[in-house]
Amino acid sequence: MCGSDCNHEGGCRCRGGLLRGFIQPRLLFLLAQRSAHGYELMEILNKAGNLASADAGNLYRILNNLEEHGFIKSHWDMGESGPARKVYALTEAGLDNLNGWVADLHKTRDQLSDFIMEYEKFMQTERTKENEPQT
Repeated sequence: MCGSDCNHEGGCRCRGGLLRGFIQPRLLFLLAQRSAHGYELMEILNKAGNLASADAGNLYRILNNLEEHGFIKSHWDMGESGPARKVYALTEAGLDNLNGWVADLHKTRDQLSDFIMEYEKFMQTERTKENEPQT
């Protein structure tokens, strides 16, 4: 369960449960737009809605993993005020990986669309059968 008041039988569908791992392409896309530090990324993700929100520990694990794979790079920003912050930026390999994610998401969207159409057709047929007079 997501921890909210939802009551989904068979598993929670809140907070991106069906799109597990979606935070990775979302982070890559954010960093394709501009460099950012981790806390800033977390704020953006949490404002974006429930598909890609993250807690700090999970976010930094994912950022470290993306950096280990060469998809992002980082440097320390020694600002004039406050502590140094690690700033993340997308690499060419990261852009290639993001492009792969988008291609896969297009395929997934098409498969989901097909599934929904089949489901709706089936349900319409079932409702028609229920409304037919019994003989």
